[in-house]
Amino acid sequence: MSRIPELALGKTGRKVTRVGLGGEGILRTHGLADRAHAVIDEAVGQGITYFDSARAYDGSESYLGRYWAGHPGERARVFQTSKSASRNGEGADADLARSLANLHTDHLDLWQIHDIRTWDDIREIEAGGGALDAFLQARREGRVRHIGVTGHHDPAVLTHAVEHWPVDTVLLPANPVDGVLGGFTTGTIPAARERDLGIIGMKVLGASHFPAPDAGITPARLVRYALSSGVTLVIVGCSTPAEVLALATAGRDHVPMELEEMARLEEQFRPFARELAYYRGFV
Repeated sequence: MSRIPELALGKTGRKVTRVGLGGEGILRTHGLADRAHAVIDEAVGQGITYFDSARAYDGSESYLGRYWAGHPGERARVFQTSKSASRNGEGADADLARSLANLHTDHLDLWQIHDIRTWDDIREIEAGGGALDAFLQARREGRVRHIGVTGHHDPAVLTHAVEHWPVDTVLLPANPVDGVLGGFTTGTIPAARERDLGIIGMKVLGASHFPAPDAGITPARLVRYALSSGVTLVIVGCSTPAEVLALATAGRDHVPMELEEMARLEEQFRPFARELAYYRGFV
């Protein structure tokens, strides 16, 4: 089995596989430890090195933490992330303490300000004693190696964070819907590339709403599109080992999509783009 290619995650100095295991899917559950273990184990076995989670994602941190506790050598090899949706510093600090405990680790490789949506979010996070102060302090102390920001609601809000916050990465939608509507791929990604940020694509399969095999819109084709849209890597939540295998195979066999093929795929989405953009603020 060939290795999944690794790419530099922006200015972090770290390399990660071009596909990562998302914190959704089976990881966003409680009480399904055996199934979650099987998915994580398959991801590790396939050589995936980027693992996503969040305080908001139900049992994701605990599932991953139990796995790393039993496989400490693997924890040292992988790039473990989490997120905090707290807008103030005190809440963010509490989230980080809980994340580290749940994940059975003394540091996160990446800690992200989660799901910024509005200008009120920006003002609260940027204020004295806001979450951004806590994130910067945690990075200085080494409790987190790198910090990032995530958003899928308003491209202008996320682009502001990319342009004005001293973050290392950004997590944003990468799919044909945004190719039609513009915003994240046309505004935020160029701003992030200018600042040498690591760019992580999400919403690749649209929570499984996007694939339409009868129309030639397969998960593999959507992953290929996302990987061709200017991101460093994409993350996909998986619910079975077979889905992990398919994700790893897409990353291993990736051939960049030509602009003409990307445009053809976008045209298939164009009549339904606003309806499918369930994650955007105007829906």
